[in-house]
Amino acid sequence: MQPEEQSKGQRPPQSAKPNNAKLVGKLVVVVFGMFGFGFALVPLYDVFCDITGINGKTNDTAATYTNVEIDQSREVVVEFITRTNKQIPWEFEPVIKRMVVHPGEMYQADFVLRNSESRDVIAQAVPSVSPGQAALYLNKTECFCFEQQPLVAGQRVVMPMRFYVDPDLPKDIEVFTLNYTLYDVTGTTTGSTQMGQK
Repeated sequence: MQPEEQSKGQRPPQSAKPNNAKLVGKLVVVVFGMFGFGFALVPLYDVFCDITGINGKTNDTAATYTNVEIDQSREVVVEFITRTNKQIPWEFEPVIKRMVVHPGEMYQADFVLRNSESRDVIAQAVPSVSPGQAALYLNKTECFCFEQQPLVAGQRVVMPMRFYVDPDLPKDIEVFTLNYTLYDVTGTTTGSTQMGQK
């Protein structure tokens, strides 16, 4: 009698295979979704930053300066910071580290670059602005950052950057910083081509 009671009390084990298959299917979909989102995130972030100016990117093309009204009643401080990537042994610094400007007026800031290495190099300067919103109102009509800069060993150059601050710069921004980071792009195809043409 006891064996019969035990067999009645026990339920036959249910197969877990269908549930596992569904779970694996859902996980695969999630993984592919995350992978696709990762690829889409970079261009979406760039578009968002271009609209809002959050990341401090500046335009990589020259602005035009025509019929810009100068606001003589307002002063804005522009600070310049330079650095080299990965401790490259180059000398790179602004001639003037701080300028007081009137929005709408054209100014020129000069930067000195010296190749301290015993080899020819090609440099590329990448700008950023802080606070990022100010990048939307910094207009460069000429900049060494628009092109790669070939330098022979020991060469020293003075590189100009001409700019004006848009008069529509928000009133709460009284100071902003323009930072240039210098990269060694000698190994790139474009850089090697330019050095060959120089």
